[in-house]
Amino acid sequence: MNPLRKETSVSRKTKRPENEQDDAPRPMKERVLAFLKELGIVLGLFIVINSFVVASFLVPTGSMENEVLTGELLFVNKFIYGPTTPRTVPLTGIDIGFIHIPPVRMPWVRFMKFKDVQRGDVIVFEFPGYRDEVTASEFQFYLKRCVALAGDTVQVRDRVLYVNGTAAPLPRNILFDRSWSMPANAPEDGIFPKGSGWNADWYGPIVVPWKGMVVSLDPGNLQRWDTFIRREGHSVALVGDMVLVDGKPVTQYTVERDYLFGMGDHRDNSLDSRYWGFIPKDNLVGSPLIVYWSWNTDIPLYDIFGRIASVRWGRIGALVK
Repeated sequence: MNPLRKETSVSRKTKRPENEQDDAPRPMKERVLAFLKELGIVLGLFIVINSFVVASFLVPTGSMENEVLTGELLFVNKFIYGPTTPRTVPLTGIDIGFIHIPPVRMPWVRFMKFKDVQRGDVIVFEFPGYRDEVTASEFQFYLKRCVALAGDTVQVRDRVLYVNGTAAPLPRNILFDRSWSMPANAPEDGIFPKGSGWNADWYGPIVVPWKGMVVSLDPGNLQRWDTFIRREGHSVALVGDMVLVDGKPVTQYTVERDYLFGMGDHRDNSLDSRYWGFIPKDNLVGSPLIVYWSWNTDIPLYDIFGRIASVRWGRIGALVK
C-alpha cells in the first residue's frame, strides 16, 4: 500500500464533521461574554433612542386634563425640537410600566433642530423652578401647552387668554372647575412675578422675554427681575438706591435667552407660568405623541388588582394634540 495514501486515509477518519463542531456546547465563559455583548448592544440602542428620538413620560398631575390624564404614560418625540445628548445619567429619569426611576442630571448639548416650537404645542420641558427658586429644588420634567413665544404679550382677562391682544384659540379639551372669576383687584399669593398684584383669572399684560431684550432696572421693579437674572447666571444686589448685577451698578439688563409661556389645559388646576414664570427655550425636551398606557396612579401598588381594574383601555393609543 502506498504510505502516502495510508496517511491521507487516517487524516480523513480523524477529521470532525462541520455540523458536529457547530453543535458542540460553548464554554461557560464564552456564553457569558456573548450574553453581556448582546445586553450591551440592547442597552446602547435603548439609551440612544431614549436620548435622541423617543422617550417615556409619566403624567404626574391633572394640570393638562382632559387632553392627558393623571397616571398616563406618553411617548415623547425628543427629535422634533432638536435632539440632545442625555440630560440625565442613562437609565435614570425613565418610566418602565409603573416603575419610575428618578432622574440624575448631567451636562448636555443640543444638536440641530428640525422644527421650532409653535403656539399651541403641548411640550415637555425641564421645570425651571418655583417663582422664588434660582434652581429647581428637584429635577423634574413638566408637561404644559405653549401658549406664547418669545416677544409675545400675554394677558388673561376674566379667564380669557389673550396673546398679542387677540383671544387665543381654546384647546379642544380645555377644562374649568369654576364657573366664576376671581375679582380683578384681588392679588393671589404665589403669582409671578412677585409683587405684580395679579391673579390667575386677571393676569398681565406681560411680555415673554427674548434674547437681546433690554429690561430697565431700578429699586422699584427689581423684585420682579431678581430671580430671573439669577437664573441666567448672575448675582443681583440692591445697595441703597443702586442695583448691582455681578457687583456692578446697572440701570438695565440684556436678556440672554429666549423664553416661552406655558399653561395647563385644566386652567383652574394648573401651576404654570402664571405662578412660576417663563420657560427657557433651552429647557425644551420634546412634544408628546401618544398615550401608550393609562391607569389610576392614586390607587396604591399594593392593591394591584384595583390598579389593574382602573386601566383606561379606551385611552391607550390616544393622540396628544
